[in-house]
This record gives sequence, structure tokens and C-alpha cells, in this order.
Amino acid sequence: MSIFGGLRSGVSGLFAQSQSMAMISDNIANVNTVGYKVNRARFSTLVTTQGSESAFASGGVQSSVGREINAQGLLAASTASTDIAISGNGFFAVTDGLTFNTTTGVYEPTGDIFYTRAGEFRADKDGNLVNTAGFYLMGFPRNATDTGFDVTNVLSAMNGVNVAGQSAAPVSTSSVSLSANLQDATATGGTYDTSVQIFDRKGAERTLTLTFTKSGAAANTWTITGATSAGTSLVDIDANDDGTITIDDGTPAASGGTAGDGILSDGDEETDSVADTALIANGAVLGTITFNPNGTLASVGSNLAGGDITAAGNSALGVLDLVIDYDGNGATSEDRETIAIDFGTIGGTNGVTQFDGTSVLNDVDQNGKQFGSLSSVSVNELGVVTALFDNGESRQLFQVPLVTFNNADGLKPVSGNVYSQTDNSGQAVVKVANTGGAGLIAPSSLEQSTVDLADEFTKLIVTQRAFAANTRVITTADEMLDELIRAKR
Repeated sequence: MSIFGGLRSGVSGLFAQSQSMAMISDNIANVNTVGYKVNRARFSTLVTTQGSESAFASGGVQSSVGREINAQGLLAASTASTDIAISGNGFFAVTDGLTFNTTTGVYEPTGDIFYTRAGEFRADKDGNLVNTAGFYLMGFPRNATDTGFDVTNVLSAMNGVNVAGQSAAPVSTSSVSLSANLQDATATGGTYDTSVQIFDRKGAERTLTLTFTKSGAAANTWTITGATSAGTSLVDIDANDDGTITIDDGTPAASGGTAGDGILSDGDEETDSVADTALIANGAVLGTITFNPNGTLASVGSNLAGGDITAAGNSALGVLDLVIDYDGNGATSEDRETIAIDFGTIGGTNGVTQFDGTSVLNDVDQNGKQFGSLSSVSVNELGVVTALFDNGESRQLFQVPLVTFNNADGLKPVSGNVYSQTDNSGQAVVKVANTGGAGLIAPSSLEQSTVDLADEFTKLIVTQRAFAANTRVITTADEMLDELIRAKR
């Protein structure tokens, strides 16, 4: 009887609208969940086989979940450098378990692999990047040759992205560039001093002092010495007990100096007049610098000085090489360092010049750096994770790939705003960002949920009315059945 068909249709409508209500409520609850993808109720009719052309057999309605996993949410800026979002197609690969491999020194995935667009990652106590649901970000470490990242389509080749224990080794100074003017009107014997902060191989700060003296031999010639007329040292190095030495400004005892004027090669201060190998004598000439009549640089010549500081230069390049033996052992060792002092282009004005006006240091640059501690971590558009250190150095650690699917909407949702692969989604394909149809990674950004509150409230009203209407259908059908029963009596 058609009345019973109406009841069945009304009940199916109630069930379908209740399903829709559940999806709407879930969407509204996750309006602020990063990377959340909205669910939609999809309705389809149920058709009952018709008994005859004149009689109608109602079927009702059924509902199913329509997931819009591949939909793009709005990107919002974040202040955290480890927050990342995806602009375009793709997912981050994450895992729910990591184990530290003591042999390789990396965190290897031991749990299941999932996929997400929620990129709110922070470093945990071990330095692994993990999101709010406890899933660890995965990426490819820098290869053994330190030439880049070997991104393959092998998910097991990825490791947990770990930023702990990072530091930057010190860099000894190997080059110094000077830009200065030596006053043309300086009288013969007049001097100009300049000091540069440099670093040895252990990152200890040193002070390199050069003295320019106007030579009487030629009006455009200056000598370069390692000490001023007042006895300022070429290199100021402190302490002896920690492996460093002290370069005194006096003449070594071996050259006729008095006790305490020089320094022994083993780093102990000289206390007698015994002839020992000592550092360069005070005022020793390291080289000469000449200028053209128009004030531009003409040449840089060198003078090989004895002791633990020697000079050898290339006049054609305007460079003076200082060889400093920091430990004073008199032999080639890891403490012996060559510092190339660049005075500028021959015939140019980009370095040291001789013009009228005061002698002045315009600019100085050196390439040494002290030991660096980790200050921050950044991720670029291609997913390269870089450690930044407080000495200005940086190091690339991992590359985070993007994973794509032929049918991303076929992925299976899992608690924690992640998804797992299914037969309907197709196989995971690992790609570098911005290649093969994969999107770009947006640094310091988060993808917002795709929930539109205005749309959800509209659907909420429509669903409520539809549910109420279906209850009215059931009530009416029940009343009709009641009338039928009374008529039979």
C-alpha cells in the first residue's frame, strides 16, 4: 500500500537529513582546524520497482559522504618559520612513529605513513618536526656527497625532519678587502693605521693591525709594516694557557731584544736572552703599495719577512698574502693560515687610493666567522629545510616533498586531520614541489579550513526544515493509517 511507501520514504528522509546534520555539525566544529576539508552530504533517489503503470511505489532517498579533500583552502600568514602550507596540489607525508638509528644518526619511520595538508609543525624535545596531532613530518636528508637531495618515489627513503644538534663550525679568515684613502699630502714618514677583526680556525677573535708609512723613496709609495711607530702589534692574540699565543710588539731576543720583548715558538713568554725562534720583529716591512699620479692603485709588492708571519703578494692583482702561524711552531700546520689582503683593482678606485683629503678607512670586509649556534629554521618554496646560525652561516638539512594522487578525494580520513591511501585514491607519487603537477610550499603560512560558515548555516536551516517536513510526512501517513483502521471497524 502506498501509505506504507510514504512512511518508508519519510523514514529514509529523516535518516538522510540526520546524516547531513552530522556532517554540517562536524564542519562547523572544525572551522578553525588547519587544513581541514569540508564534508558534503550527497543525496540520491531510491527507486522501487513499479507494480503497474497506474500505481506508484515510492522509494525514498539515500545519502552518502562527499569529501572535498583536494579543495584549496585560504592561506594565512604565520609568525612561525616551521609553519608551512601547500598552494596547489599535493600532501605532506607524515608518520605516527619514529625511531632513532644510532648507526646512521637519523630518525627512521617505524609507524604508518599518512598524508596531510595541515602544516602546523613544531620541534619536539628531540628536534623532530611534529604537528598538533602528533604526526611527524618526513623528508629526504641531504645526500652523502653534500651536493643536494636525492628525491625518489620511495617513501621508505624518507626520514623524520630533525633540526636538533645543529651548529656551524668556525671559519678562519682567509681574505680581507680594504677600501681606504691615504692622504696624498702626507709628509715623508707619516703613518696611517687600520685594524681589522679576523678569526682563527677555532673561531677566536684576532685583531689584524696594518700600518702604512709614506716612503721617502717615491712620492707615491707607502710601506706596509706589521707594527706602528708606537709599537702596536700586527696581530693581537691573548692568552697562552688555552692553546693560543701572544704576539708581543717588541723585537725578539734573537734579534738583539731584551728579555720579555718577544715570544718563544712554544707560546711561553721569553724570560731570558736565549736565542729562540720568535715572531716577526717590530716594524718589519711586509710590503709596499704604490699609486699612479692620478691617485689610483698602481701595484702591491711583497717583502718576505722572517719568523711566524711572512708576506708574499701578487702585484698584478693588488693582493698581499700574509702567512700567519698562530701556534708559532715554525712549521706548516693546521694553525698556519694565509690571509689575502685585497687592496683593490690595479688602476681602479674600488680599493685603496691616494687622493687629497684625510686618510680614512671607507670599508672593510673579511670572510672569517666564529662558532655559530642554531638560531632558527626556515623552509623555502621547494621544501628545503635550512638551519640558520647566529654567525650568519646556514646549512640545508632536508627537502620536504609533496605527495600526489590520481584521485585525492578517494583518500580515507583518519583521526588527526590526516589521510591514508586506498584503492580508490590510487598510488602515492612523491614529487619535488612545483614539479609534475605538484603545488608550491608556502613558507610561514597555514592553510585554513575550507568551511564557509555562512554556507554551513544556510545548509543548517535547509536541513532543519527538510527534517521537520519528513517528520510531517510520517505524522500524516500515520494519521491516514489510523483513519483506515477506524473505517474498517
